[in-house]
Parts: sequence; C-alpha cells; structure tokens
Amino acid sequence: MSDVSIEKGAVTGIRTALGIGGAIALIVGILILVWPAKTAAAGTAIIAVYAIASGLVYAGLGVFSKTLGGWARIGHIVLGLVFVAAGVIALANLGDTTVFLAIFVGVFIGITWIVEGVVALTTLSGAGSKGWTIFFAIISLIAGVVLLFSPLYVAILWIFVGASLVVLGIIQIVRAFTFGKGV
Repeated sequence: MSDVSIEKGAVTGIRTALGIGGAIALIVGILILVWPAKTAAAGTAIIAVYAIASGLVYAGLGVFSKTLGGWARIGHIVLGLVFVAAGVIALANLGDTTVFLAIFVGVFIGITWIVEGVVALTTLSGAGSKGWTIFFAIISLIAGVVLLFSPLYVAILWIFVGASLVVLGIIQIVRAFTFGKGV
C-alpha cells in the first residue's frame, strides 16, 4: 500500500467524519430552533433511557459478578436500582424533568460564569492585559448573575445553542467538502 493511498484514505475518513458531524449538528440545531421545548424533552428522554440502561448494567454486574466482594456487589445493585428508578421517574414526568434539567444547567452555568469572573480577577496581577481581564471578569460576573436570577435567559441560552449548532454544522459540512483538496 503506498503512502498516497494511505493519505487519501485518511483524508476520506476525516472528510466523512466532518460531514457526518456537521450534518448531525445542523439537524440538531434546526430541531432546537424549530421545536425548542420538544427537543429539550427529547434530550431529557435520552438521558432517562441512558440512566435506565446504566442501572441495568450496574445491577447486572452486582448480581452476576464473580470477582466483586459482597459489599461491592450490593453497592452495584443499589446503584443500579437508583439509576433505574431515576430514569423511570424522569420518563414518567418528562415535562417536569425537562424543566428541572434546564434550571439545573442554567444555575450550573451561572455559577460557573461567576466563579470564572472571580478567578479572572484573582489573576489580575499576572495578566498581560489588565483591561481585557477586568472587562472579561465584569462580563462573566454580570452574565452569571443574570442567568441565575432570570429563568428566561436559560431559554435564550438554549436557542443560542441551537443557532450555534446550525452555524457550526454548516461550517463543518463546508470543511468536509474542502478538506484535503491539495492532497
């Protein structure tokens, strides 16, 4: 096999990955923009099904494992049951679970932005550009506080995710068609 065929095979693989990834991002982004609530609920359902599947695996490990000790087996079984119960409850209350996850993610991101702003201020003495560091810290602190105290911004953040996926998906698809043209 020649080096040229290996390179062409690698380029084809990369182009395929870029194209598939771009198409998935574009489709998910469009779905979020067209049906934001339904797409969030579908994402929540996927997480719930994943929890159930993981729970069954943990419980199975606890029941059928020959190498785990007694307490480890009990721990796996209990963890599995908790995962299954959480997944079933989430699926049974999909709307409420979707709202809870949106609030949870919004609070998490808000707190993260606040911490990021504080950390930026603590690095001010070593910053190459103090003005930009202070600007970033202020914007990060304001964004975090606003996100924490206004649930509307969580919905806006979700729409922003959808729009970002559309743009990034289109860019990835273009990259798929143009990647490795010189090879």
